[in-house]
Amino acid sequence: MTLSDYDYQLPAELIAQTPMPNRSDARMLVVDRKTGTLQHRRVRDLPEYITPKDVLVLNNTQVLPARLIGTRSKTGGKWEGLFVRSALLWNVLSKTKGKITPGETVQLQTPEGGTGFDIEFIAKQDDGSWQVKPLTDAEPLTALRIVGSVPIPPYIRSGRMVPEDAENYQTVYASVPGAVAAPTAGLHFTPELLETLKRQGTAIVPVTLHVGIGTFKPITAENIDEHQMHPEWCTLSAESAETLTECRRNGGRIIAVGTTSVRVLESAAKTENAVSRSFGAFTGETALFIKPPYQFRNVDVLLTNFHFPKSTLLILVRTFGGEELLKAAYLEAIRQRYRFFSYGDAMLLV
Repeated sequence: MTLSDYDYQLPAELIAQTPMPNRSDARMLVVDRKTGTLQHRRVRDLPEYITPKDVLVLNNTQVLPARLIGTRSKTGGKWEGLFVRSALLWNVLSKTKGKITPGETVQLQTPEGGTGFDIEFIAKQDDGSWQVKPLTDAEPLTALRIVGSVPIPPYIRSGRMVPEDAENYQTVYASVPGAVAAPTAGLHFTPELLETLKRQGTAIVPVTLHVGIGTFKPITAENIDEHQMHPEWCTLSAESAETLTECRRNGGRIIAVGTTSVRVLESAAKTENAVSRSFGAFTGETALFIKPPYQFRNVDVLLTNFHFPKSTLLILVRTFGGEELLKAAYLEAIRQRYRFFSYGDAMLLV
């Protein structure tokens, strides 16, 4: 397969700019891989497709206030950035007129327009990010909450946050801070929908994958085998592994919510126990790029949003659902005026 095989034409008006007022009212295109049929439902109908034997897997990562705005001390020019990760120093993506040089500082501002703290640029990294030193004694998460805002994708209002995004661009079960983008399939869930699933006996287990720039790095090579993913940190706990193993023993299905949950489960499949259909705990970085002819080991059903043309996410979904069936599903979604991308509608692949 080449990159051009994953292109499609999407009318701009189908890119959702806001979520549904009630998250679970989003449309859900049900794709039956066995029969090749398509059915139009709503996310609130999801319990009809899940049994008490099944396990629903949710990515509990929490989106950081990672978007940064500031003023260059050297030139007075506007600077924009995206926090990527932190260790002793921060790594940020940088956008400004002119060229940043090591030793330069930027004064960050708060989302309300007030004065925050400075960051000092140390060195540019091979992945295009900068190592910067935050000139504050605050812990990274505390510091980000002072100066950062929700990193809304550029296809939503040109990346301009509105106050409602602070809640809308976060899953209701987010609990582990670390992502720079939301695991968007999970945005459709409400506490009521989760409670309905629990009442019918379906187990719900968390995994964590902190969505980073690797998920959204554009593929530049026409030969997709030449694309390298940036590593992202993930974990599957021993408790979650035990529940998933019990599901397999009882003949249940593993239902992944979102491509990030898929990548955690399939990364764990590289362990010896997982290959034998039982799960072991897994923690570490994953750079797994799922593309044909990948054979899935740990995922039976996938709930996902509609993804960008020529993206690693679209390649993953078509590898799971089948090339021709998923091409037809996307054409049907466009014809039926589904809403696309982060705040858009969903697809259930059974």
